[in-house]
Amino acid sequence: MQPTSITGLFFWGFLLVYGALMLALAPRVVTLGGFFNGEDNQGRSAAPWLLTSSIFISWIFAKSVTNAANLGASYGLVGGLAYAMYWLSIPLTGLVIYRLRRRFAATGLVSFLSSHYGRGAALAFSAAILIRLFNEVWSNTAVVGGYYGDAGSFEFIASALLFTAVTLAYSLRGGLRSSILTDAAQAAIFIVALVWVLGLVLPEHSPAELVSTSHWALNAGVDLLLVAGLQAFSYGFHDPVLTDRGFISEEQTMRRSFVIAGVLGFIAILAFSLIGVHAQLIGLATSDNVPAALAKSMGIGALLVMTVVMVSAAGSTLDSTFSSLAKLAGRELPKLAGRDLGQKAIGVGMAVMVLFALLGNLPMIAGTDILKATTISGTMVIGLAPVFILHGLSTPTRLGFHLSFWTGLGLGVALTLGWIPQSWAIGDGKYALLLGTNLYGLALCVLGYLIPGWLRRTA
Repeated sequence: MQPTSITGLFFWGFLLVYGALMLALAPRVVTLGGFFNGEDNQGRSAAPWLLTSSIFISWIFAKSVTNAANLGASYGLVGGLAYAMYWLSIPLTGLVIYRLRRRFAATGLVSFLSSHYGRGAALAFSAAILIRLFNEVWSNTAVVGGYYGDAGSFEFIASALLFTAVTLAYSLRGGLRSSILTDAAQAAIFIVALVWVLGLVLPEHSPAELVSTSHWALNAGVDLLLVAGLQAFSYGFHDPVLTDRGFISEEQTMRRSFVIAGVLGFIAILAFSLIGVHAQLIGLATSDNVPAALAKSMGIGALLVMTVVMVSAAGSTLDSTFSSLAKLAGRELPKLAGRDLGQKAIGVGMAVMVLFALLGNLPMIAGTDILKATTISGTMVIGLAPVFILHGLSTPTRLGFHLSFWTGLGLGVALTLGWIPQSWAIGDGKYALLLGTNLYGLALCVLGYLIPGWLRRTA
């Protein structure tokens, strides 16, 4: 999209108008409860509908809807279903957090790990979620940039950085409170735009045509479906964008919001994958950004609507990423060191927001594949599943945490570096080795967590 053209100026103007709207909606928050816990001026927790909409839209990442469409174009409905499986981790995570709060009085995952598994476990976990939050920055800004220019072009980088700047601006005003309030508007924008986009493409095909694109075989996307099913047991725990919202409201309200948001997210992602299915049916050339390619082929109107979808999705995730970074740096890590920064925690959190806004865009500028932000990081954290899900069912031990956590992390790194033997592959599809690594790896993590507890109980 050339910035010198009338159309280009309109698209650039949209980013500025979007930023101005979010700034108008974001309140100025100076209290610790508002900045870190999303409370209003009277100290009240976010309303249930606000919490639900925030969980829903915060996990509708721009990279996720793009990946869903890309997989729909590659594997049909199986591809969309495979990616939608990750959203089942939302209700699962909510139910586990509910149990940890009720039975073990947990007030946060970092403090929970520190209490039950030691400071080393909490630090290792914090490092993992910092990597996750770093990935969230570039993988979402890169998607927005894809609607303004080709990867690496001036338009691509400039629009991604402008989007980052406007999101950072309103995030600095109110932390988590700003994120939750703007999420409601972003959710409404996303749903309206999604219905509009689906209305442009779905009437051209019968249900039978849409289903015909799927083949239930391991090498036709089912391997990725199984990978997502395995990773769903751990994926939610390493994302503070999700878990931070598990501790800011009454327990029953939180559990209900997580279940509803997870179901809605599953439906939304599966629906968006139909855009990729449509692209496959009309013979659109495969690319790493099917929604953008399809929208450009349909004209300026479609491209604008798709841009609105992506900006609202990316914005809701990026502002939540910034608020989670602020909480981790301003409150949780200092508490691990035995310090309470008090009101200074807000300033520390804001400084870290700015730092990650700058450093987090470096992979975007370098042109990294956005799907890797999900599949690779998902493998690295499979060791979190036994720690949180099985806690209390076996004797918890520090050794058990570290055996489980570092086994998963090591396998994720080995997979990235190509060190996993081909004998681990299940099937012969694109994700055969990924599936084998996750299946066998999860089994090893479970054993690593349970065996020290069994030995201690026996002794």
